[in-house]
Formats: sequence, C-alpha cells, structure tokens
Amino acid sequence: MSFFGRIYKEELPSRAKCVYMYLKDRCDAKGECWPAINTIAKDTSMSRSTVKRAIADLIRCGFLRKESRYRENGSNSSNRYFLIIG
Repeated sequence: MSFFGRIYKEELPSRAKCVYMYLKDRCDAKGECWPAINTIAKDTSMSRSTVKRAIADLIRCGFLRKESRYRENGSNSSNRYFLIIG
C-alpha cells in the first residue's frame, strides 16, 4: 500500500487530503513542520478558512496533532504540526 493509502480510504474531504500531503512534503524526519496558515493557503491555492477546516478535519480523524507556539512577547507564532503516521 502506498504511503498515502490510509488517507485515501478515509472519509476525508479533498481539502484535508491536499493539506496533509502539503504538510508531509514540508515536515522534517520526525514528522514535524510549522508553516503559517497563510503560507499553506497560498501554496495550495485555498482560502485561510478552507485550510483551517482541513486542519480541523485531520486532527479529528487522528492524522495530525497541532501545538500552539508563542513568541517571547506572548504573541502568536505559527503552529507546530505533528503528522501521525500509521
């Protein structure tokens, strides 16, 4: 079975599959990546809202874990994403 075989079989919207493949392409050897929502939206030609819904779909289905990140001054930074492979 291919690497993405599991997500093809899941009842995921195409937006979630696209974002998962995008994050997989950007992650390091540990399965971590931290692109901004705006970056994901621009690179996948999706709106910010669609990307946020896709990320929520992936978290709900157990393909992704999200960790909020903050700057030293307390303002938000890009989230860190952990792909769950298995």
